[in-house]
Amino acid sequence: MDKSALAVSGTTFFFYGTLCHAPLLTAVLGREVAMRPARLADHAVHWVADHAFPMILSRAGAEAAGVVVEGLDATDIERLDFYEGGFDYATHAVTAEADGTRIAARVYIASADRLRPGAPWRLADWVDRYGAVAVLAAGRFMQGFGTVPPGEAWRRYPAMLVTAASRLRAAVAAPTGLRRAAAAGDIDVMHHAEPYAQFFSVEEFDLRHRRFDGAMSGEMRRAVFMSGDAATVLPYDPVRDRVMLIEQFRAGPFGRGDPQPWMLEPIAGRIDPGETPEMAARREAVEEAGITLGVLLKAGEYYPSPGLLAEYLYSYVGLADLPDDSAGMGGLPEEHEDIRAHLLSFDDLMALVDSGEVQIAPLLVTIYWLAANRARLRAEAGVVAAS
Repeated sequence: MDKSALAVSGTTFFFYGTLCHAPLLTAVLGREVAMRPARLADHAVHWVADHAFPMILSRAGAEAAGVVVEGLDATDIERLDFYEGGFDYATHAVTAEADGTRIAARVYIASADRLRPGAPWRLADWVDRYGAVAVLAAGRFMQGFGTVPPGEAWRRYPAMLVTAASRLRAAVAAPTGLRRAAAAGDIDVMHHAEPYAQFFSVEEFDLRHRRFDGAMSGEMRRAVFMSGDAATVLPYDPVRDRVMLIEQFRAGPFGRGDPQPWMLEPIAGRIDPGETPEMAARREAVEEAGITLGVLLKAGEYYPSPGLLAEYLYSYVGLADLPDDSAGMGGLPEEHEDIRAHLLSFDDLMALVDSGEVQIAPLLVTIYWLAANRARLRAEAGVVAAS
């Protein structure tokens, strides 16, 4: 891109997609700017198929709604290029219309051979599902402006979205009936760093916190493994009194030196941005086991290892129809998943718990919940208890 040309003629931009959301544009630019409603003739805006952002297409007779922003300086444009560059968007000259006036502007347009259009785009739909997550992730993403290469930053962006969604869910505070209720000033962070960032990340905090005696602790460094929230579900057929477990190779036990790194687990997966935990559980049931779940019953939500992991789990029992032919092979090949499903009677399931072959904490939590509620679920399904 010719930066000198933009400095002369590119100070006005037409935005048609996510950057029409003022909080997101503020996060990207690092400052608030005035936005005016505008339209671009002979163009239409559509979702990008299988993605959570839009693209603009040339279409005779159509009209794309958006906003124009004037007076952007060279730093603003560099920040926009940093943010939009990861989507393979480049700027083009257009003539938009605002308040009856034709305005020369620049617009970001995606490479036509990389993205496929989906349904017509509506900003309100995107804001409802993704807006808060995208704004929080953009703030984190733009911290890399000027120090992190754009390609490296965008490689990390999907993980930033997952972390942002987790932080939004975490902001809904759990009860503090017995434990200490945190107050302003109870935690003092002196330094924050991210020494490792791939699919997961590690964040380091140099901090002090309020002690139970009221004094502040000494400065300490704590490392946190950031993996995002996840949902787990144990399919249960109350009529047949059977469950479905999945089995797959796991790197954690392998890295520990466990000679048996194939684990029996519930269906599980990370919660994608824009999903609820329940939506994630249902999606993973289709992807990993090829089954459709009925009613989801929450068995618990919890931190599996809060001394180190930021991961938070939502565990469910999912009522399902589990005939003899419902267990097979599953998983997404593009994620290198190789998953085998097993059908077990409830008694055989409890035998695996007693033998120690069930070693996964979320599965144990869910099994114990099922054991406590099994009789009720079977009665509600119309199963008459044996006398």
